[in-house]
Amino acid sequence: MKGLMVREEWLNKILSGEKIWEIRGKNIQVRGRIALIQSGSGLVVGKCELADVVGPLSLREFRKNAHLAGVEPEIIRGMPYDKTYAWVLKNAQRLSKPVPYTHPYGAVIWVNLDFEV
Repeated sequence: MKGLMVREEWLNKILSGEKIWEIRGKNIQVRGRIALIQSGSGLVVGKCELADVVGPLSLREFRKNAHLAGVEPEIIRGMPYDKTYAWVLKNAQRLSKPVPYTHPYGAVIWVNLDFEV
């Protein structure tokens, strides 16, 4: 199973349902169930479905859909990446008990987990 690393502030918004777009600088082919890892914690804290990827987004599209990314449109001054994509997340759930994992050296965005969540 793949685990996506997300900073705590954004991860909490994903798990509360407030954020369904994870903004990233690359398109990906990954789809289906993924684990959600709180960056820097060594813990898998949730799971969701990565349902789609939208983009590359224009500045207008990003501002129009800012609420899906958990931000207010007025704070968006420019694009965070040369090409900006929205990874569409669905059915996010917080685990009742976080699951520790061994973080591989060099992993920044994805971790290949040897277990299902």
